[in-house]
Amino acid sequence: MRWDTTCTNQGATQMIIEHPTPERGRRPAHWLAAVGMTFALVLGSCSSDDGDAGDAATNGDVTAGAGEGAEGAADAPRCEQGATVDQVEVEPVDDVESDFTLTSFDGTEIRLHWFPAEDASADDPAPALLMGPGWSLPGASDPDGDPILGGIRIREINEHGYHVLTWDPRGFGVSSGTAQINHPDTEGRDVQLLIDWLAEQPEVVIDAEGDPRVGMIGGSYGGGIQLTVASIDCRVDALVPTVAWHSLESSLFKAETMKTGWAGLLVNIGEAGSIAPQIMEAYESGSTTGVVPDETMDWFTERGPGDRVGDVRTPTLFVHGTVDTLFTLDEAATNFAILEDNDVATSMLWFCGGHGACRTDGAEEDWVVERTLAWLDHHLLDSDVDTGSVFEFIDQKGVRWRSETYPPTQDGAMSASGSGELQLSDTGGAVLDGDLGSDGLVASLVGDITPGPADNAVEVTVEADGDSMVVGAPKLTITYRGTSPDGELPTRVFAQLVDDELGVVVGNQITPIEVTLDGETHTTEVDMEIVAQHLAHGESVTLQLVSYSGAYLVPRLGGEITFESVEVSLPVVADIFTP
Repeated sequence: MRWDTTCTNQGATQMIIEHPTPERGRRPAHWLAAVGMTFALVLGSCSSDDGDAGDAATNGDVTAGAGEGAEGAADAPRCEQGATVDQVEVEPVDDVESDFTLTSFDGTEIRLHWFPAEDASADDPAPALLMGPGWSLPGASDPDGDPILGGIRIREINEHGYHVLTWDPRGFGVSSGTAQINHPDTEGRDVQLLIDWLAEQPEVVIDAEGDPRVGMIGGSYGGGIQLTVASIDCRVDALVPTVAWHSLESSLFKAETMKTGWAGLLVNIGEAGSIAPQIMEAYESGSTTGVVPDETMDWFTERGPGDRVGDVRTPTLFVHGTVDTLFTLDEAATNFAILEDNDVATSMLWFCGGHGACRTDGAEEDWVVERTLAWLDHHLLDSDVDTGSVFEFIDQKGVRWRSETYPPTQDGAMSASGSGELQLSDTGGAVLDGDLGSDGLVASLVGDITPGPADNAVEVTVEADGDSMVVGAPKLTITYRGTSPDGELPTRVFAQLVDDELGVVVGNQITPIEVTLDGETHTTEVDMEIVAQHLAHGESVTLQLVSYSGAYLVPRLGGEITFESVEVSLPVVADIFTP
């Protein structure tokens, strides 16, 4: 088998590791299956300076109208890449009409599930969608299977006029190989061969030899693979990554603090398949000592996508969750900013969901499906289709808002200050006490990960003196001094905002803060996790500084911190509208 492409072999995306149980053993198979099903759905570009072929990726397909059936599709940069192999090795699976086995570049066998649009033919071809699954899961194989968290049924996609190709990623389902967390050299090349295969199907729209009209959808792990592929292959025409990530370092190890809650859960479900040993090494080291060896961390950051997002030229709609505690809003916002800076067509949508429980009012998720299909139709079928505003989001009251920019124009800030003393105790931390108040399988799994209002906290209350929409990262400045006993574990405190009307942590978000507890006075400034919160006149949120959280590694406890000054500022935005 020959590897041949004009794109540089760069780019990657990643996935995660999740929540530890006190005595971590392998969960029963039925539990793993349930967890996996939950996070399945929630859960490039060659670059060219002047459009010369071969200078790595100009993402997107040939200009609109260049292929049969391409009339009206949105303009996109020219892709000169073509197929990566002369012929794809694919064999049908006995007794399963929709299934095929593809032999990848290194001999790994990848299971495909093919669902062509009913009325498409060689004379009337249709575009195709690649739909990737969540971490540890096989590709969707039931056309009528119920989607979750913004997903779309295969049959609904077919009826809308698209072919659907799903697959079992290497290491999961019945595919062979070992999961490498969407590395471009492994999972990325696997998907390139899927694109090659689509180009060989007569009922698929072809824009050029070896170049099918193709978009990608999917959530979590299935969202991350989209950024990997688009960073190395310019044949992808549209992306809709749902609750994906920018960097495993910033998402799983924020402030060099492991999200042990999620890490243990993801490791447990990943072990149902075949995962790279570095995943377990990182979890075991980080959850016991608080430190991940440099070479192991390098392994994770290499899987990106990180800087590789800068190689993506494919029009992209980022769909993310306001209550996602695994991949927080900052991950999507970072990816969005990179594409926007590179003049790539991009929009962003925030809904009340993702890797987390929606504990407030949530709008109907139909609008997520509508926006997804509109984005795909605009870039794959008809450029006259309206894709909506650049930025749309939902607040905690279930109201949808829109803006033509992200971030929206800032119009001042709401600020408050205070002081206090925090005992570094193992009681009274930001751990949810009681029912999540949210239904569904996700809610049943994330109770220990979801932060709740703390009893042991230093507090500062911010009250709105008028109708205010807060969108963005609150700024926090602390001046403190403190001591702690000696030990291996890192010294940390955590910051969260509590909705005083609803009694929940805003967006389920909590931010780790590195502190130096040597008895001297120190000042630290941090950006807290991004939130979206609408405050009417007189409504308030309370900043809490706490000693530990169920979401993160429990730090070194004992001792105390005196906060001589605590200043918090919430960004208030303007130029936003309801749909």
